[in-house]
This record gives sequence, C-alpha cells and structure tokens, in this order.
Amino acid sequence: MTSRQSVAVAGEEIRLENVVKAYGDSRAVDDISVTLPAGAFTVLLGPSGCGKSTTLRMIAGLEEVTSGAITIGGKDITGLNAARRNISMVFQSYALFPHLSVAENITFGLKVRRVAKAEREDRLKTVADLLGLPLLLDRKPSQLSGGQQQRVALGRAIIAEKPVCLMDEPLSNLDAKLRHEMRVEIRALQQQLGFTMVYVTHDQVEAITMADQVVLLNGGKIEQVANPRALYEKPATAFAARFIGSPPMNIIPSTSLPLLGENAPDVLFGLRPEALELRSEGPVRGRVRTIEYLGADTLVACDVGGTDVLARLPSGRSVAAGDALSFGFAPDTLHIFDQTSGKRRDDLITQIGLQVQSS
Repeated sequence: MTSRQSVAVAGEEIRLENVVKAYGDSRAVDDISVTLPAGAFTVLLGPSGCGKSTTLRMIAGLEEVTSGAITIGGKDITGLNAARRNISMVFQSYALFPHLSVAENITFGLKVRRVAKAEREDRLKTVADLLGLPLLLDRKPSQLSGGQQQRVALGRAIIAEKPVCLMDEPLSNLDAKLRHEMRVEIRALQQQLGFTMVYVTHDQVEAITMADQVVLLNGGKIEQVANPRALYEKPATAFAARFIGSPPMNIIPSTSLPLLGENAPDVLFGLRPEALELRSEGPVRGRVRTIEYLGADTLVACDVGGTDVLARLPSGRSVAAGDALSFGFAPDTLHIFDQTSGKRRDDLITQIGLQVQSS
C-alpha cells in the first residue's frame, strides 16, 4: 500500500561528540563520537550493558548527558527536554494505553498537541493503510496479537511525522517468525518514508539485515562503525570479529597456530568456520571434539593446539569424535589482530603475504 505524500519526512543528521554518561565513578557511555547520517537506518548493537540503550536515551532526552554534546540537524539539543527534540520513539514494551482503542492510541500524541480533528483523521487513515490496520482501529490493545501491537506502536511514531525515530529493542517480545516479518516491514517503512532511524538491539541478525550503518559498542566504547558487509568482512577488532557471524569467527592465538615462523609476534588469528576447508596437509590441524548436524552442513569443533576451533563442513562429509582433521583456507579469509589491544593488523597481513597460504 502507498501513503499520501505528506507522510514522507526528510531525516536529519545526528551527531554525538565526546559524549559521556557517568553514574558516580562508572561510565556507562565512555567518550563516544559518531555521526548518524540523515535518512539512514543506524543500528546501535552490542551485548547487554554495553551502553547502547543509554546512548539512545540520551539522544531522546530521557537521560542527561554527563559531558559532551548531541546535535540533531545541526542544532545542539544536549540540554533540551525530550518534548522539544522533534523525535518519535518506539519502546520495547510498546507502551500502549489499554483503555484506548487502536485509533486513539495512534492519534494520542496529535490530540495532546491539539492537531485539528480533520487532520488527525486524515493522518490516521494514511498510517492505518500503510501498516495494514484499517480493520483493527476500534479494538483495544488486549484484543491484538504481539505483531499487531507492534504495528500500533509504529503507527503512533509514524503519524507524528518527525525527522528522527528511535527504537529500543522493539522486537524482543515477538517470536522468531514475527521478528522476521517485522524486520522486513520496519526496514521497508524507513526506506519509504525517509526519516532517520536509530535502532537498538543486541541481535546481530537484526543489525546485519536492517542497517545502513552499524555502531558496535562494547563496555561503553565504540568498537567499530561500518556498514553490515564491512563489519562482517573486515572487523576492526577481535571483539567485533567474535560478535558478528553465526557461529562467530574463530580467534586463535599464534601460539596455538604457528603460521608465521619462530620469530613471529604474539597475535591472534581470525578464521570464520565457513572459511576452513578440509585438506590433506593444511596448516590448521586438530582432533574432533564435538559434531553438530545442521542439515545442509555440519559444525565440527576441533581442538587445535589447546584452542577450540569450529569448522562448517558439508553434511555429506562423514566425521566422528576423535578424528584427526587438517584444514586450509584462502589467504584473503585470514584476519590478524593485536594480542594486547585486539585491533586489526592489516599491516601484518600484507607483510606476511604468501607465508599464510595453506598448502
């Protein structure tokens, strides 16, 4: 379905400059600077406690910034209260009013702002058509499924026609099938309407499938800012390498995998399970510990010099616990990270060149 032209909104750029959120001596967000492009879908991704929801709440004005600045559309909004920031927000809990109908829930904010009744009804029709809600407008939230409630929460955000929409783990209460459907719908809506989306999740699948840009956070700091493909193919840190990918990248100490010779620096090698290929004399040698059959392929966990290494093999290949296996890999699938800082060492990959090629 298509919306009337007026629903389309020009998104605005968001900038965070040296933003800190401290609780006493503890920093939930630790001096982060990042630009969230206008009209883009940016995901704040990371494990629990990494600072992603706190960052979103500071953008929303629901948490005070300890230090630093936040601008939206070039305007400093660091000290503005939430109501004056010209944004909409969708919460994890949906925050629907149980005593109001779907129509009343969607138009509640417009009514509070005293938007004329005729315009409210016009916008409601447009948004209801956009989200497939026309037959549900008279129902109460208790009469809706989880996916329908999520659409109502989305409708309330869209009808505001704000340049920035913030979402905090909005799909976490849905089952896997509904999460997939809503991922597709939310992404399509954002692309169609053009507002700036900032979306918080701990789910890498949501991030990879929905985002134009991912901001990966860890311990209150930014690990990497990149598009999903770059994040997967060229992780900036060992943390990013482990966090993105299912199953995650193998991180192997150079002591367990002596690829660089006797005088090699202490580094971490990164190899994704799908990059490992069975070879008769490959450089990665181990003994099978566990086998997980997944249908189209099989995940095999091997002990390689005291480190668990996962390999994704075609299911037609018969292996058993205790088997000795040898793997190779294409040189361009090898990643190297500094042992101490965890940062990517492209210089070392270039330097060793053909030395890392497997036989």
